[in-house]
Amino acid sequence: MLPHHAASMDASTTHAAAAPFATPANKPRLLLIPPNPSRCLARPRGGSVAVCCAHSPPPPPAPLPRAAASGNDEDEEEFAPPGLRLRRLAEEFRALPDAARVRRLLAYGAALPRLPEADRVAANRVMGCVAQVWLVGGVDGAGRMRFAADSDSEISRGYCACLVSALDGARPEEVLDADPAHLAPLGVAARSRASTWHNVLVGMQKRARAAIAEREGRAPGQPFPSLVIGRDGAVRAQGSYAEAQAMFLSPDNSKIVELVNALVEKKIGIVAHFYMDPEVQGILTAAKRQWPHIHISDSLVMADSAVQMAEAGCEYIAVLGVDFMSENVRAILDQAGFNKVGVYRMSSEQIGCSLADAASSSAYTHFLKTASRSPPSLHVIYINTSLETKAHTHELVPTITCTSSNVVATILQAFAQIPDLNVWYGPDSYMGANIADLFQRMAIMSDEEIAEIHPDHNRKTISSLLPRLHYYQNGNCIVHDMFGHEVVEKIKAEYCDAFLTAHFEVPGEMFSLSMEAKTRGMGVVGSTQNILDFIKNHLKQALDRNVDNHLQFVLGTESGMITSIVAAVRELFDAYESRQEGSNIEVEIVFPVSSDAVSKTSVNGSHRFGSSVADELDKLTIVPGVNSGEGCSIHGGCASCPYMKLQILRLQLPESAVAANCSWKIGVV
Repeated sequence: MLPHHAASMDASTTHAAAAPFATPANKPRLLLIPPNPSRCLARPRGGSVAVCCAHSPPPPPAPLPRAAASGNDEDEEEFAPPGLRLRRLAEEFRALPDAARVRRLLAYGAALPRLPEADRVAANRVMGCVAQVWLVGGVDGAGRMRFAADSDSEISRGYCACLVSALDGARPEEVLDADPAHLAPLGVAARSRASTWHNVLVGMQKRARAAIAEREGRAPGQPFPSLVIGRDGAVRAQGSYAEAQAMFLSPDNSKIVELVNALVEKKIGIVAHFYMDPEVQGILTAAKRQWPHIHISDSLVMADSAVQMAEAGCEYIAVLGVDFMSENVRAILDQAGFNKVGVYRMSSEQIGCSLADAASSSAYTHFLKTASRSPPSLHVIYINTSLETKAHTHELVPTITCTSSNVVATILQAFAQIPDLNVWYGPDSYMGANIADLFQRMAIMSDEEIAEIHPDHNRKTISSLLPRLHYYQNGNCIVHDMFGHEVVEKIKAEYCDAFLTAHFEVPGEMFSLSMEAKTRGMGVVGSTQNILDFIKNHLKQALDRNVDNHLQFVLGTESGMITSIVAAVRELFDAYESRQEGSNIEVEIVFPVSSDAVSKTSVNGSHRFGSSVADELDKLTIVPGVNSGEGCSIHGGCASCPYMKLQILRLQLPESAVAANCSWKIGVV
């Protein structure tokens, strides 16, 4: 679909001339900015900035190079291709000092036509920009992209003007070929403001992909399921998987009262992981308002929270998570002197983890034996492993435990402290590869940028450590493994202009996509807590600006995070409600769902049922209970951890188990 006013857009209307420059005195004055700044983009390569007398008639402007409107060879020769226009634009800004670049941007912004009010709406907002930026685009009758943009910031308007002048009229494929690296010289303002041009370019490329798909007759795919949280705290589910998550955000009050009474009576604190079942998390989140000794967090904080609960008088700690989390809580409580505080798992079954299993394999032992033959070596082991495994590995190689929150700082600190150190990381292969990728990116950063990550490193030290970083290559989290090629391609096509979040455990493609988004202020890679903080910070910025906005976040981790996200978003909305007249701000959380998360029935149709029942079952495409082509597979799809979902919330602690006071207790369920 064409922009609201694009049907009449052409070379003359898209680039209107700037208003005449005023001269306060009668004395002739030289202007470094041309009287018609929009024509400056047409300057031949290597040309100089036009200088003219303000009292003299301006020289006829050079024609603005534009994409050809037809396939005529003469037209093709007359107009410069978009790639050439972008390179000329980059050369123009590269030749100017910073102050002159800003003036040039302002001049281009002044020449950009204003969008009609009908197009200055939330649906056309470009996310990730400090200022309000709007972009409209579509295909004209000749199959070329037509763009128009606007902003309430003059510098941002300048960025928009540059991109519109270069890509308006281009073929969709030419828009996709635009390389952001060519436009780096445009970054003349603060980093947050300079990301505007990059985010606008991403928006243009998203529209170009849609145009190609429409031209090729490819129907738009079904959107990922999502939850939208409104300013009033109401939740709107889009897609059946999202509906299943939303069901538990408002739990039964009788269950809350029952739980709180049991916790108070027995002085029980609860620590739970972000990935817990949403039904359990919904009850816990509501119960926390009446009993403060409930904490939902990532694994790093769970044990510390248990210590705080013990200090506050809790006699028992119930751990809702996989076994290594319970072990970690027990160990940290003992270390803090609370060995008499009981620790309970909330399942009679053993609750493992694919990463913990990988670390206990013979292949991992071989990996460490190799490390032991390359001194000095340090084994950095991910917290998602058992205490037994941690103790065993320490016998082979000096071992330190890390989490996704501190793994980068831990490894960099070790390299800084010990000369010629070899670091062996495991068992998460994706995280190991992502750490190596991150360090390779750091090797081409400036020393100042590297110092922001770790003060004891620079380009030289980062380059020198790369050959001495080793990681295990045969272990992964079955949840984050779901964020593979198929999901990444859909995100690129349909969600490239959204905020992207990714856990450090995701495969490399998702990591790279989120790292690219991070460079323009649109992404985060890290722990679950890092992801939650990222969402909260961007919502705070939107609330501070207090203008209508729709913030869309792709959740690149386990879907159980949604309960804590909704609670945090509602809390922020409530906090700002008394300060200001509320604007219409929404937060949308998108759940990427791989096709692997669709569990299909047997093709033979028997299932040991009668023929009529079998026929009905064979029509199902997913696990019964969820419809519309989404659902959790038996292999833990939908970024949902099957291990975490083994927990149930029943606090029936038998007196005999309490009296035993052993260091490891299993609650009866």
